[in-house]
Amino acid sequence: MAGAGEAVVVSQSTHVLPLEFNRRYPVIVRGEGVWVEDASGKRYLDAMSGGSMAATLGHGRRDIIAAARVQAEKLAYVHNERLTNPLQEQLAHELAGVAPTGFTRVRFVTGGAEANEMAIQIARRYHVDRGDSKRWQVISPAQAYHGPTMATLALTGRPGLQRPFEPYMPVHPHIPPSTWRFDPTGEQALQALDRALETVGPENVSAYFCEPISAAALPAYSPPKRFWEGLAERRERHGFLICFDEIVTGIGRTGHWFAAESLPIVPDIIATAKGLGAGYAAVGAVLCRQHVYDAIAGGSRKFTLGHTWDGAPLSCAVGLKVIDVLKKEGLVDRVRDRGPKLRDQLADALEGVPLVHEVRGRGFLLGVEYVDPRDGKSFLPPELRTAGRVDDIAFEQGLITYSTMPTRDGFSGDQTLFAPPFTSTDAELDEMVSRFAGAVRHAAKELETKLEPRPV
Repeated sequence: MAGAGEAVVVSQSTHVLPLEFNRRYPVIVRGEGVWVEDASGKRYLDAMSGGSMAATLGHGRRDIIAAARVQAEKLAYVHNERLTNPLQEQLAHELAGVAPTGFTRVRFVTGGAEANEMAIQIARRYHVDRGDSKRWQVISPAQAYHGPTMATLALTGRPGLQRPFEPYMPVHPHIPPSTWRFDPTGEQALQALDRALETVGPENVSAYFCEPISAAALPAYSPPKRFWEGLAERRERHGFLICFDEIVTGIGRTGHWFAAESLPIVPDIIATAKGLGAGYAAVGAVLCRQHVYDAIAGGSRKFTLGHTWDGAPLSCAVGLKVIDVLKKEGLVDRVRDRGPKLRDQLADALEGVPLVHEVRGRGFLLGVEYVDPRDGKSFLPPELRTAGRVDDIAFEQGLITYSTMPTRDGFSGDQTLFAPPFTSTDAELDEMVSRFAGAVRHAAKELETKLEPRPV
């Protein structure tokens, strides 16, 4: 079988259609706790929870595997259009219990993009069932990522992601993020929001859609308090909904069950996924507040769009066990308590590296932002792939990280995510920080030889 027995797979040696044809893919064959091992026997510390922030409880959890096995032997699948099952009902009850106050209804999906797309659909259904059918536009931050479907790609204002798919996408307005570089107070973003509302007409806006704390597109960034307050004021004035993409931040990642709990605003709809299955099953959910449900219940009384595996017993059994583990082991509290120290450790380890502008974050969702060391603020030349080199060096040193380089989209530059499993011990976190700092310092030294001095 092509690629199956190899230590590294390249596009020419596999029947898999790879994400990047020029990349070499090490073959990972097993995992235990926060460690994974490739086919050559080399072990890696997983500082990215499976690479996509989904494996929040680490690898090889026998209790979660056992819960899935027991349910699979009893009933693995039934479709939820005409049937329900105890696991779906129980998981909805558990999620409503840990969600912010007022979230009373849950709809299950099988992944993050599906959850975000369903959130858009529910917002639209809400307005139509209230007799406000003109509302369809969605305003969102430009520097974002909400998934690879056409509807979710349309929610980002990043041309580098959208090409060549623009002809298939609805055109929505976007506003710039309130970063330290462009808008530290949030006032310019509010002005941009007002302009967007005026351009499309506030009566045509269905929702404002965003991550409460960003993940891949702008690691561990959240707008300042003033922006959230202004957004809430505009929702009250204009009647649109606020949808939170908590695909990454939901189910404990920031030290709260949902990141919405830590902000001065309450959304109307929350989409979540990754942490709900913790890497053991494909399951996500969309939660809505009672008034959203009431509008649909008083209108069409149906929302039949969905996917084959939505609410299936097997995936819901995993979700239930994940929540049980988080509660019994106190892991959400662990992330909230340990997160600030982890951020400080990372900042201390990178102290004095001119390449590093800041280390920010909440809980176990941290971001490291790089700048041109010649002036301490400019974007790095994208052709140097600085953040990509950090990943490459870290991987050589047995550490899995994830970096992003969206410089050409205009709102942010090279950055790295640091998002370890919640079950990481202090010693394992210390080792992740040490290896990562070594990789950054190595990349910084390489960079010194590539950057020409700027004219005085």
